[in-house]
Amino acid sequence: MKRKVIASLLALALILAALAGCAGKTTPTASSSDLNAAEKTGRAAANELVVGIAQDFDSLDPDHMTAAGTKEVLFNVFEGLVKPTSAGDIVPAVASAVEKSADGLSYVFTLREGVKFHNGNAVTMDDVVYSIERRRNGEDAAAKLAPLDIISGLEPSADGKTLTVTLSEPSNEFLAYIMNAYILPADYADQETAPVGTGPYKFVSRAVQDNLVLERFADYWGQGGSLDKVTFKILESAEGLVLGLQSGALDLVAHLTTTQTKQLNAADFKVEQGSMNLVQALYLNNAVAPFDDVRVRQALCYAISKQQIIDLAFDGYGIPLGTSMFPSFGKYYDESLTDYYTYDTDRAKELLTEAGYPDGFDMTITVPSNYQPHVDTAEAIKMQLETVGINVTILPVEWGAWLEDVYGGRQFESTITGLTSDNMTARKLLERFGSQQSNNFTNYNNADYDAILAKAVSAADDAEQTELYRQLEKNLTENAANVYIQDMADLVAVRTGVEGLTFYPLYVLDVSLLRWA
Repeated sequence: MKRKVIASLLALALILAALAGCAGKTTPTASSSDLNAAEKTGRAAANELVVGIAQDFDSLDPDHMTAAGTKEVLFNVFEGLVKPTSAGDIVPAVASAVEKSADGLSYVFTLREGVKFHNGNAVTMDDVVYSIERRRNGEDAAAKLAPLDIISGLEPSADGKTLTVTLSEPSNEFLAYIMNAYILPADYADQETAPVGTGPYKFVSRAVQDNLVLERFADYWGQGGSLDKVTFKILESAEGLVLGLQSGALDLVAHLTTTQTKQLNAADFKVEQGSMNLVQALYLNNAVAPFDDVRVRQALCYAISKQQIIDLAFDGYGIPLGTSMFPSFGKYYDESLTDYYTYDTDRAKELLTEAGYPDGFDMTITVPSNYQPHVDTAEAIKMQLETVGINVTILPVEWGAWLEDVYGGRQFESTITGLTSDNMTARKLLERFGSQQSNNFTNYNNADYDAILAKAVSAADDAEQTELYRQLEKNLTENAANVYIQDMADLVAVRTGVEGLTFYPLYVLDVSLLRWA
C-alpha cells in the first residue's frame, strides 16, 4: 500500500508539473513598484483601494444574492438588526440592544437612534418591519428566509423605539438568521440596480462584468471605514488577477493559489493566510446514473486522496474534510469523519464491480473556470480516478453559466465548488441536503436525513440540536453524498502599505477595516 501511495504521489506531481508547464514559463519581471508607480501613489494619496475579484455579482438586491462572492462584497453595504464580528459573536447593529425572554419565545429589539440609509433618510420602525417581512414572506424562493417562518408576531412600540418579535417556538439560531434580514428602505424599489443599505460603505456604480464601486458612508452610525473609495475589479481569469497585481492595477486579491502568490514580488506584497470557511467537494448529482448508486459514490471516496490533493495542488495549505462542516463551527465539527474513507483503490474497484462497473465509466466534472483552485482540484481528481478505470472529462464553464445550469438547473453530473454559510449557524450548511430544499442542487434524497433534519431545526435544547447536526454530518459521510475534500486556505495578497486585513469565521471581506499605512 505504501508503494502504491508513493507511486500515486509521484504521478500526481508529474501531472501538475506538466500542467504548470503548459501555462508557460514565468520569467523574472520588474518589481510592480516600478510599474504604474504614479497610479498606485495616486490611489494611496486619494485614499482609494482596488480589489480584484474573480466573478461578477449575481444580484445587488441583498435578499436575492446567492453567490458567496456577492455576499462577500455586499457585507460592507448592508446590515441587519444585529451583525457578526470577526470573533464570531453576534452584536447589535441597526438595533442598539436585544433582550431575550426567559422562555425564548420573544425578543425585544431597541432601534438605534441616528441610523441613516445611504440615501440620507433616517431608518424608521416601518423600514425595520418591512425588511423582516420581506425576508419572512419572500417575493420568491430566493428572497424567502425559511427559518424566519417561526416568527408569529411583530409588535412595534407606540413610540416606534422598540420591536417585539414573537416566535412560535424557541430557536437557538434566531439571531443568526435575523441578522440576514437586512434593513432596507420600505419605499424604495431599485435595490437591484442601485442598492441602498445602512453599512459603512455605500454603492456608487456598477459596470457589468467589469467593476463595482463603493464609497465611505460619512453618516454611518458606528466606526466607519478608513478608505474613501473601494473599487472591486472583476477579472474572471487566474492570469488576469496575477497580472493586475504585478502591474500595480490591483492592491488586494483574495482566494489565490500558492502558484499565484509565488509569482508576486515579496517587496510589493505580503500574503496573509486564513481559512475560507467553506466545504470544497466533488459534488455529485445523486439523481443521475451512476451517482444514484451509493456504492459508486463510496468508490469515488476511496479512490480520491484529499491529502494528496492538498499537498500537491495547494502546497499543503488546507484542512481535509470528511463531511459538510468546517472547523470554525467548533462544536458541530466532527473531525473523526475526515478519515472515514481511507485512500484505498482496491476497495474502490471492488465497489465499482459490485455496482456493475468493473471497467469503470466516463464522467464529466463541470467546474467554474474563474476559480483556479477548483480547476486545479479537478485536474488532480481526474488523475486519481484514472487509477480505478474512471475516465474524467473536465468541462470549464463561465461563472454565470455555472450558476444557471449547475446550481440552478441541476444540469450536471459532478462539479467542484465550495459551499459556505452566510450566518453563524451549522443549519445553513446542512439544510441544503434535505430532499425538499430548493437549493439542494445535488439532489440528495435520504429519508433518514430528512427525519433528523426536521428534529434538528426544531430542537430547543442546544446540546440536543448539536448532536442532531452531527448525526446529519455522519449521514452525508456514510452515504457518500459527495466526495468531501477540504476547507481551503485563504491566501490573500495585500499590497505593501495596506493594513487591517481581518479574517472572519464567515466568507466576507470587511473593507471598513482596511487602510493605507
